[in-house]
Amino acid sequence: MRSVSGQTNVDRQVTALRSTALSLVHRKAMFDYLRDREITGRKRHRFFSLFYGSRDYVNAVLAEHSSYVRCSSSYLCTQYLAEHLMEDYALEEPLQIYEQWYGEYFRAFCDGALAETEEEKRAVAPMEVLKPLLKHQVAEARQAILQMPPQPGKHWREVQIRKSTGDTQKMRVLFAVPDRVN
Repeated sequence: MRSVSGQTNVDRQVTALRSTALSLVHRKAMFDYLRDREITGRKRHRFFSLFYGSRDYVNAVLAEHSSYVRCSSSYLCTQYLAEHLMEDYALEEPLQIYEQWYGEYFRAFCDGALAETEEEKRAVAPMEVLKPLLKHQVAEARQAILQMPPQPGKHWREVQIRKSTGDTQKMRVLFAVPDRVN
């Protein structure tokens, strides 16, 4: 967040905030993966050795958990700043889509790296093939978010307009077409 506050120009602050939010998505991914996949035991040890090498397992878990807590709170701050202070639409739906796509890539990466048995390897083989495409998709989305204009374009405006607000109601049909249920 220091990189955001260190900028004096508002446009640069927006870009720095976007970049920070994207980095936080990456840093949160490890614990999100552990939680979603419910990795335990020996596989959990292997998971941490993927990212921390031969470092002591307990210290690696503590370091990563500490990082996750800081990242989660900073991520919450970026969301608040983007929505209430800077009114940056790029950190709304586009960031959610990016987070989903990065999660898919990260799961494919980790599932492939942690697969031990032949059955597990067969199960992750399709995702291994898709991994380069997922990585490319994430990189393109990152660039698109960083380069989005300050005001939403037509496509994202339509997404926001079509978002359900809960105060809509079904209108009665003024005329009916025969043999058709309205």
